[in-house]
Amino acid sequence: MSIQSWIVYVTLVVVATSSPGPSTVLIVTNSILYGWRKTTYTALGNVAALFLLGLLSVIGLGTLLKTSVLAFTVFKLVGVLYLFSLGVIFILKKHASIQVPSDSSAVLEISGWRLFLQALGVVSSSPKAILVLTTLFSQFLDPESALIPQFSGLIITLMLSSFIFLMCYAVLADGMKRWLSNPDSRMLVSRISGIIFISFSVMLAVSSQ
Repeated sequence: MSIQSWIVYVTLVVVATSSPGPSTVLIVTNSILYGWRKTTYTALGNVAALFLLGLLSVIGLGTLLKTSVLAFTVFKLVGVLYLFSLGVIFILKKHASIQVPSDSSAVLEISGWRLFLQALGVVSSSPKAILVLTTLFSQFLDPESALIPQFSGLIITLMLSSFIFLMCYAVLADGMKRWLSNPDSRMLVSRISGIIFISFSVMLAVSSQ
């Protein structure tokens, strides 16, 4: 890949990963509720999903989703159900009996593994994510050169940029914890986030291929 192409790719990645989306909503919510350190697991789940989706896009799933209406519909339905259920969970989450914890005790509220899987599900919930990666990578992969080194460079850049921006959002959101210093405020954050996730599920459901 030429220097010019690499600059274009990095620019596209920075714009894409810094823009708010479902992953941003999730990490901001979790950072407020559990602290930014614990939310590192959310960011790791996000980049793990990006790696898996990137790998799937390279080995052909992206092409399948482009050409098969049935495959796209099934994949999209699973994503819709996951985002909707996550939204409902956030809306119904109770905080009335929770005292505002210190940073050291906040990490005990939820396991890191659960946050990791939660983020993994959010990023993987849309078939369009694979289509976007398929389209993006196809513009920068040289079929005449070795695939693995090229893919490694592209996906590592994407994962690193995503992780950095998500952690920036997490640290900024964690600073709001004093403002959200009572259970009612924390419940409000959960409900707003739940509504946003349900909205994402509706937009995904009505979107076309």
